[in-house]
Amino acid sequence: MSDPSAIAFLLDASALACAPDSFAAASPSTLAKAAPKSESSATGSSPSSPVTASTSALSATTSTSSREAFLTTTRDALDYEIVVAHYNEDLTWLKSVIEHCKVYSKGGPKHAPESCFEVEALENIGREGHTYLHHIVKHYESLKDVVLFTQGRVDDHINLTALEMKEIALQTKPGRVTTFPHRVMELFDLWDGIPWEKYPCWAKWSSPEGTFKDKKAPKTPAQYFKDFFDNFGHDGPPMSMGFQPGAIFAVRRETIHQHPKELYQKMLEDLFLGEMKCVDPETGHYFERFWPTLFRHEEYCCWDASEISDVELNDQGQLAKGRWHATPRDVEVDVGFTNKP
Repeated sequence: MSDPSAIAFLLDASALACAPDSFAAASPSTLAKAAPKSESSATGSSPSSPVTASTSALSATTSTSSREAFLTTTRDALDYEIVVAHYNEDLTWLKSVIEHCKVYSKGGPKHAPESCFEVEALENIGREGHTYLHHIVKHYESLKDVVLFTQGRVDDHINLTALEMKEIALQTKPGRVTTFPHRVMELFDLWDGIPWEKYPCWAKWSSPEGTFKDKKAPKTPAQYFKDFFDNFGHDGPPMSMGFQPGAIFAVRRETIHQHPKELYQKMLEDLFLGEMKCVDPETGHYFERFWPTLFRHEEYCCWDASEISDVELNDQGQLAKGRWHATPRDVEVDVGFTNKP
């Protein structure tokens, strides 16, 4: 299944076969991203840390009762917010949902959004990861039922309107992550650090010498994974994990609350403040890859080859667990479709 058009057709066909009635007006590409499918397999060791225990407990409670509760709760009864990481982007596309937008702008007075938006000015540091964590820490006790995190511009990642994104976000179940991809999920396994010089398709973040051009991370991704998650009870980081480039996703409040506020504060401080306080820290690129795992490691981590699922799609409409696109080395342009059958 290496032909991109074939992949798109299978995604659309699978999604349409089981899409809920509320998606009747959505486009096929929208449905492919959001339609429920059978859950892929996930195995792992017993929880041995507070983070592991909390996520496992949430998954257990949402397997039956919360699913039923979700089905009996109308979308209109769910309050939602759209957290926007802004620099200088045109936010006209968000006006249809403007009353639910919380814009964090880092572009200063010169690039300030229109006055009709609710805006909080932030220092231009830390990319979207800093913005999202800032919002979670500041509003931890008052988060809305559904939180949609997005960059100020999305048309370079997805082809959806703000209203379509809202409708998809409101389908998010407790304990799940709804991602908004422009391609299949990406595989990450560079636990010793990203060798930027070997990935020319990421050249805009590299110096002429091939190293990361801004503030380099003092730790490897593996070390941060240990610090924040204690490897979810395993001896080391996963063999690989899946993520969506762009960090545009929706989660429920209770999914965020599976972790204590102190963990988000630690992430904010370790990744984006102190010595990492700069416009583009390498830690921001690391954490872009951590978001789905933060909320549902069972779905987005493969600890060994036996966990790679044969199921075509998971229940978020993504390619099955472990069968993710691996960015090839030494290519100028990466179209981003899976190279696995």
